Amino acid sequence: MKVQPAAFLRTTLPLDFSKMADLDSGRYHSVWLPDHMVSFWPDSIWTPEFTDLATISPSPHRHLDAMAVAGATAALTKNVPIATSVVDTVRRHPSMLAQTALTLDHLSNGRFILGLGSGELENTVPYGFDFSKPVGRFEEAVQVIRLLWESEGLLDYDGKFFKLQHARMDTELFNGRCPPIWIGASGPRMLDIVGRFADGWWPAGAWTPEDYAAKLAVIRQSAERAGRDPMAIVPAFIITCLIGDDDELAEILAAPLIKSLLLQISAAELHKLGHSHPMGDSWRGFQDIDPATLTRERVLDFLDKVDPKAILAMVPHGTPKEVAAIVKSYCDAGLRVPKILDYGGMAGLKFGALSAQKVREAEDELLRLTGQ
Repeated sequence: MKVQPAAFLRTTLPLDFSKMADLDSGRYHSVWLPDHMVSFWPDSIWTPEFTDLATISPSPHRHLDAMAVAGATAALTKNVPIATSVVDTVRRHPSMLAQTALTLDHLSNGRFILGLGSGELENTVPYGFDFSKPVGRFEEAVQVIRLLWESEGLLDYDGKFFKLQHARMDTELFNGRCPPIWIGASGPRMLDIVGRFADGWWPAGAWTPEDYAAKLAVIRQSAERAGRDPMAIVPAFIITCLIGDDDELAEILAAPLIKSLLLQISAAELHKLGHSHPMGDSWRGFQDIDPATLTRERVLDFLDKVDPKAILAMVPHGTPKEVAAIVKSYCDAGLRVPKILDYGGMAGLKFGALSAQKVREAEDELLRLTGQ
């Protein structure tokens, strides 16, 4: 199977559409648009004291609506598929997701991919959304979306989280085809849902090629049980990397925003690779991040306890060629659409200016290694 990288289009201010021609050139499998209300970086360290990025942006949380940006992207491109990565099923009702996805599919002439996830604490709880039982809610939402697209006439649905009575969606599918659904998932229940309903998959965490292969196997087994073609589900991955030579990596690893990457990783996952988590054994990673409530004192204590070796154990790192070789090992495990994300750009303005070129060099090397 072909390996082809994907591209990110950041959905934060300032919004930059200047590279759209390159994104639409055929180099990329698809363009992925993140969807957040809040970023993962604590407010307490988004200050000039800790990062010079704060001198050009007053907040790390200047997010725009990914679905709206997808509409603009559809108008500015002609070829490349456009995916949300990912919108959650807590903040948006599945009927609205179904209608918006159909709208974007028509605007893009059939190029829209609806990327879905079950949600995260920092994007839901502060705004009064009910974040209880997110997986059960997610499964029902996917079912409702599919039913609205595929049913003719009036639709009734009596679920635990969603209820429809005489609902309808008469807007026809573009060229008779439902927009693909890609799902961000890592836990056993979510992986099973991917196998039963999804057309593509992003892991919300796969820290080794072996882990990626194991999760992909669970998905394919679920698809087989559901009578679906397991090989038709596209294996993708946003691979967070630190790209640089040894001297650059030493400087990158000292940056507070790079150390804060460990906040996104659970204590259980870190323990598997032989490291203790600076936030304690009960830390759940993404699920426990609330940037507004992580006080300066708690974050400073966390930063003091971060072992750079723990970051390197979790994150592919090295020169562009070395990172490409690591990503190739994920491709050998089944990955087909990688997005190489250089997190080293968060070490400061100097590294941010170099990041895009480093990623492109890593992509070029990966394509050479995979014979594309």
